[in-house]
Amino acid sequence: MIGALTTLLSCQLAGEVLARALHLPVPGPVIGMALLFTGLLLRGREAPPALHATADALLGNLGLLFVPAGVGVMLYLPVLARDWAPLSLGVLAGTLAAIAFTGRLAQRLLRGR
Repeated sequence: MIGALTTLLSCQLAGEVLARALHLPVPGPVIGMALLFTGLLLRGREAPPALHATADALLGNLGLLFVPAGVGVMLYLPVLARDWAPLSLGVLAGTLAAIAFTGRLAQRLLRGR
């Protein structure tokens, strides 16, 4: 599943790079999807089962990823406009703390090997 997810994200990244480098009016993920489709056609065989499973899992949960965030932003738009600075600071501090914790945990786990 990790390999299939890496393939999907690599195609999206390649599409994004092409869209920005060539100033194309098409979004990068659409170009990445076309690159993935072309790659699968050139492969001449059926797509790997892991790619099917990963794509199905992502598509099956896609609505869950976007709807709550969009509703929350629309519901609290006045609050976000008023308190953008402390909220941004909180998001930044939380992200940095999560990265630091993950790094320390990875160091500790790798030291045990």
